[in-house]
Amino acid sequence: MNRLRNLLNRILNLLAGVSFLAMVILTCWQVFTRYLLKNPSSWSEELVSYLFAWMALLGASLVVGERGHMNIPILMDRMSPGSKKGLVIFSELVAFLFAGIILVFGGIQITSLAMGQTASSLGIAVGIFYLVLPLSGILNILYTILNIMDIANGAISLDKADNRNQSIVKSGKKV
Repeated sequence: MNRLRNLLNRILNLLAGVSFLAMVILTCWQVFTRYLLKNPSSWSEELVSYLFAWMALLGASLVVGERGHMNIPILMDRMSPGSKKGLVIFSELVAFLFAGIILVFGGIQITSLAMGQTASSLGIAVGIFYLVLPLSGILNILYTILNIMDIANGAISLDKADNRNQSIVKSGKKV
């Protein structure tokens, strides 16, 4: 399971980096065409906005995989280990349901509706850009399943001090 998680992380990090680089290049192109050529590029502006949405949703999936979402530790710190595990698994199940219902099911619905519309500057079906919704939902579902399995078998520690040490080790710093 760690191999799958590592593969997904590498792919998403690569996609995030490539899309960010593309957005920087396209934004520079927009500035160049608008101010130096006096002929603004409308297609690049539209593409940057779609790339931003893709980067944000795929980045959010990466955060789900790293369990980096916000939480309220004051409640968790006062719970017994068994209760902590149950609550954390419950929160992962809620994320699983959200991803399945809103992102996958809803994303498929909106994507199919948008396939009949064409992006004004790019001439491509808008539904292609909406494909990130179900894709992000599937990634979130995979990550929540991996998280639940790791929490259940103890591979993910729920102790505050252990989590701090794991974060430091992940970042490459020595404890």
